[in-house]
Amino acid sequence: MNQLIKSEKFISDNIHGILLAFGILIGISIIGITGYMLIEGFNLIDAIYMTIITIATVGFREVAPLSPGGKIFTIILIIMSFGVFAYVLSNFTRFIVNGVLKNYFKYSKMKKRINALSQHVIVVGYGRNGKQTMEELTAHGEQVVLIEYKDELIEQIENNTDYLFIQGDATQDEILNLAGIERAKSLITALPVDADNLFVVLSARGLNSKIKIISRAAEEHSDIKLKRAGADNVIMPAKTGGQRMAKLVTQPDVVEFLDHVLLQTVNETSIEEVSCENLLSKMDNKTIQQLNIRKDSGANIIGIRRKDGSYLVNPKPNTIITCNDKILVLGEKQQIQNMKDILCKE
Repeated sequence: MNQLIKSEKFISDNIHGILLAFGILIGISIIGITGYMLIEGFNLIDAIYMTIITIATVGFREVAPLSPGGKIFTIILIIMSFGVFAYVLSNFTRFIVNGVLKNYFKYSKMKKRINALSQHVIVVGYGRNGKQTMEELTAHGEQVVLIEYKDELIEQIENNTDYLFIQGDATQDEILNLAGIERAKSLITALPVDADNLFVVLSARGLNSKIKIISRAAEEHSDIKLKRAGADNVIMPAKTGGQRMAKLVTQPDVVEFLDHVLLQTVNETSIEEVSCENLLSKMDNKTIQQLNIRKDSGANIIGIRRKDGSYLVNPKPNTIITCNDKILVLGEKQQIQNMKDILCKE
């Protein structure tokens, strides 16, 4: 259960109690006013005055000396009202001291921002991999919602970032729905335990059959199970880390060059994937040479992903581009944007 749900439940329970107490307080006031008018013969204003100073126990002087019956009635009125008054006051104090009302408005505002998102990315887990994922996605301008369960990590997120987040167990449908799973384009689960990632993948796939799911895996053969559960891609940091270390021995310059390109900020040279689904009709079914991309934009097409999932690496000038393709482009941010404008913008 996340902080917003906790705050909503707490406030709902307490508001219900406070309203009930206020109702009882109003009822006691009516009894008091009626009693003073009937027992002591006070007029309406005097009866209201006597009832208020009695309920509030402020100790002001009575309007007139009370009869024995009036004194007994006043004692009963004080006993009836004191507990209710103290209960209302204690609930307001809890609201202020615990900061629940403040947290409620903060998390409610965040909930509204999350509800307004569409085609965003959901990241589950704020460990080492999750943290790096969040930094990379936000650096590329993606809209991201983070799901984390641990209190200490939530505190880090609140104090050091401006991420949209939900505290809760991502294996629960309720939490994924709060993160907007039905409207999201991708989900990345980077939890340290493979079984937890498996449950997240199963839940996410059940709620959104079209979402792209990427999962972390630690144990060998977990990747097979995760893909069966619905993951599109499975990353094994231990395996890829070992391969990378070996490559640094056998092909160090190649690895460092790729790191240099892939880890650049969005304002420098980088590799991006560009969908051709909005390709202009006059550009469809044309060769790379006919498109003249390098000359007009400055960007280079270094790869193509066909509709069937196959890849063409370093495609030749006579390679045909269609609206079903995705192209991998190397260039600066502005060069890549120029290429998008040439291919897809009317």
